[in-house]
Amino acid sequence: MKNKIQLLFVLILSLFLNACSLKEDAADLYQKQSPLEADIIIPKIFSSNTQENIKVVLTQDGKKVEGADYVHFEIWKQDGSLHYNMEQAKEVGNGMYALSKDFNSNGLYYIKVHASNNGSMIMPQKQFVVGELTETEIKYLKQDLPKNDAVPEHHH
Repeated sequence: MKNKIQLLFVLILSLFLNACSLKEDAADLYQKQSPLEADIIIPKIFSSNTQENIKVVLTQDGKKVEGADYVHFEIWKQDGSLHYNMEQAKEVGNGMYALSKDFNSNGLYYIKVHASNNGSMIMPQKQFVVGELTETEIKYLKQDLPKNDAVPEHHH
């Protein structure tokens, strides 16, 4: 009797496993993803009280993206004292989108690009400095650096 129960269990289990097996073309049934990629281009030096151009180049499947679903820039100051409203970037051609912005005060800033095209959405972020940093901002940047406290050992 015990053998019959075991045999029945194995038979039912094998039926379930066969029913769950993948078809050979199963991978083709799923949509192949082509992620959107962004390269944020910012000036090497920002000056306060100067209008600066910030750009992003979007690519997808190795091609420049013309007419993206949307491209918005969000900019804020690290200390929380300033947060610009999200603004739509202007398409300037060849996959490039740009925004001109006045920066009225020195400090550590962040930009986040919100972009979407053909079902792929990304939000890359980059930090930049306008003018001079305060001591607090310098300490903030240093806290993210890896500590190198290890004393090198001399092996013979």
